Amino acid sequence: MTPRPAGAPASALYVGEVVHQRTRTFDHRLRYRLWMVLADLDELGGLQDRLRLLGRRFGPVTLRASDHGDRSGRPLRFQIERHLADAGIDIAGGPIRLLTMPRILGYGFNPISVFFCHTPDGALAALLYEVTNTFHERHSYLVAVPANQTGAVRQTAEKQLFVSPFMDRDLTYDFTVRPPGDAVSIVVAVRRGDTPILTASFAGRRRPLTDGQLLRAFVTHPLLTWKVTWGIHWEAFLGILKGARYRERGAPPAHPVTTGSVRF
Repeated sequence: MTPRPAGAPASALYVGEVVHQRTRTFDHRLRYRLWMVLADLDELGGLQDRLRLLGRRFGPVTLRASDHGDRSGRPLRFQIERHLADAGIDIAGGPIRLLTMPRILGYGFNPISVFFCHTPDGALAALLYEVTNTFHERHSYLVAVPANQTGAVRQTAEKQLFVSPFMDRDLTYDFTVRPPGDAVSIVVAVRRGDTPILTASFAGRRRPLTDGQLLRAFVTHPLLTWKVTWGIHWEAFLGILKGARYRERGAPPAHPVTTGSVRF
């Protein structure tokens, strides 16, 4: 990871692409351009005051803390710190930064958002992966980061939430993350035992979070979140044509967070 320049704001845009590659049951690949916002939770109010295009309630681009966590409206930092404490992780009030897609023209949907949880000295202490399915069910995977971690962060967790209608729940997620700097990347590999099933990734380059860059991203990636939702359903239709079989959805997990582990 290349760190951001000294004194540069933590919040930023990351513009890049998503790639999905399925290798079992049927072969399928998709690739499309996408952009995300990295928002420091402590900077969010000030960002929305400063940026005319980053609205609180409605506008071309909207970022709502209430779209995340348990959607209760309770302060998002409080919710994340509670999950960290339950897992025995203390960040002592350090920064928490959310990588997510904002709402576009009032509509938002995020298959995955990631919280980067830091100690006050800037060290990455934990990652929380917030996964939401098209039934609006949500589950998060929380994994501590070893002290003095350098390079890519490698973590694993057992899948708990029904996401794809063509994939069972008894699978494992392997996460490989290069935390935000000049670039960011998140790779989620899905496997059954030692058998790979699917790999999904996002890789993006950093841009400053300004009205000009928001407008540029809005224009060059029209109807971003709308296209993501449409794309999920279109790809599901293509999967059916290739012989995919629907799985039983089942009940959502009883607990909102699953604790994962470091992957060596």
